[in-house]
Amino acid sequence: APEQAARMKKLQEQEKRQKVEFRKRMEQEVSQFIQATGEPRRRFQPMNKIERSILHDVAEVAGLTSFSFGDDEDSRYVMVFKKEFAPSDEELEAYRRGEEWDPARAEERRRLRELAAQQEEAELERGPAPPGPPNDYKDKYRHLIGSDAAKAAARTMEANKAYGC
Repeated sequence: APEQAARMKKLQEQEKRQKVEFRKRMEQEVSQFIQATGEPRRRFQPMNKIERSILHDVAEVAGLTSFSFGDDEDSRYVMVFKKEFAPSDEELEAYRRGEEWDPARAEERRRLRELAAQQEEAELERGPAPPGPPNDYKDKYRHLIGSDAAKAAARTMEANKAYGC
């Protein structure tokens, strides 16, 4: 038992050292990212949950915005954004779907949404559809009465003089 406790303590100290080294490495990478003027965002390699939390903490301390993307634990990665280039909701959704962000496609989607909203608004302004049957009953019984029966009856109809017509 004492040997196992000593081994466990040694492993914990080693793990703690690795976390401290990882944090220092991430602080250096984040400071390089901040100093890089032409880079609005940086994508880091996939990492485990603890490493991602350390990187999120480093980004927050540095005044950056960070998000994690990816489906399963092995492929989740962190993306860090400079505050002045904070991502829009559409950009975040694209990254969550695993797509690359394309501003032109996003603008096209936005225009389509606006067009659909305008059409819906115009439809609401027109008001509800007039009440009436959804179809013509004559079509339903066409096989029984034919298409010319009403026209023929109208031609042969004569006024009844007994009723004052």
